[in-house]
Amino acid sequence: MIYLITLIVFTSVLLLALALYYFLVRKSVVAERLERLFPEKKYPASQSAESGTWEYKLSRIGEMVDLPQQEQSKYTRILVAAGFRKESLFLFFGIKVLLATGLPALYFFFYTARGAAFDTQALLLLAVCAIGGYLLPSYWLYARKRTRQEQIFHTLPDILDLVTVCVEAGLSMDAALIKAVETPQFGNDPLAMEIKIAANETRAGKPRIEAMRDMAERTMVDDVKAFVTMLAQTERFGTSLSRALRSYADSLRTKRRQIAEETAAKTTIKMIFPLILFIMPALLVVILGPALVQIVKIFK
Repeated sequence: MIYLITLIVFTSVLLLALALYYFLVRKSVVAERLERLFPEKKYPASQSAESGTWEYKLSRIGEMVDLPQQEQSKYTRILVAAGFRKESLFLFFGIKVLLATGLPALYFFFYTARGAAFDTQALLLLAVCAIGGYLLPSYWLYARKRTRQEQIFHTLPDILDLVTVCVEAGLSMDAALIKAVETPQFGNDPLAMEIKIAANETRAGKPRIEAMRDMAERTMVDDVKAFVTMLAQTERFGTSLSRALRSYADSLRTKRRQIAEETAAKTTIKMIFPLILFIMPALLVVILGPALVQIVKIFK
């Protein structure tokens, strides 16, 4: 009987939330008509996954998430910066919806399996599971984007060194970039993959500077944007390309060393709390323990 009552309460709350969403959040008739006249550009789910697969089903679920165009553009840029295709936007939304509904359902199943009745604390934990399931993919995506950007930042000076050597050997900038990324050292490097995409776009007829700017926008790394700006200024004013590349690579290497020194300097502060909480009590027990035993024997 308790299972039936719990299920009825859960279903009633869910239907009430859907009704409130329908009456409060649903768009007006005028807004719907305006959207029909000016439809937003969307990426169909069939482009990113085959029909019948889990990716296709999650993409179809993600298409039901009604977010503003600004939010969709923001998530698209973050997905591309994290190394995914922009067509996987609705797959990402589908995963968010799946976790936002799956985690509360899983918690509800295990909670009712113990035979416990639902109370305020259980409902609060259910809401926390739903919110956490919806936000968890976003935190993972931001972490992946930061990791990829750091990898691109650390790889850029090494690639620029190879490009400088190739340019000084007489190759053009396009040939030098292709030759540098074909090195086995940068086989699966994200920056090398982005340079290959820009090189393919240049071969297809796109201006090189425009292709490099698109690469900088995809990576969302400030140093790559500065590198593209330096290339554009070098071509515009006719200055020495090899000298500019060498100077910029040296500045990036100096910046990388400064970041490493800053991180090393912060470790002293970060080690204070583990020392106080874990190491110092153990040392006090080892050092003062025998003395306390001797003092206790004396006063007995």
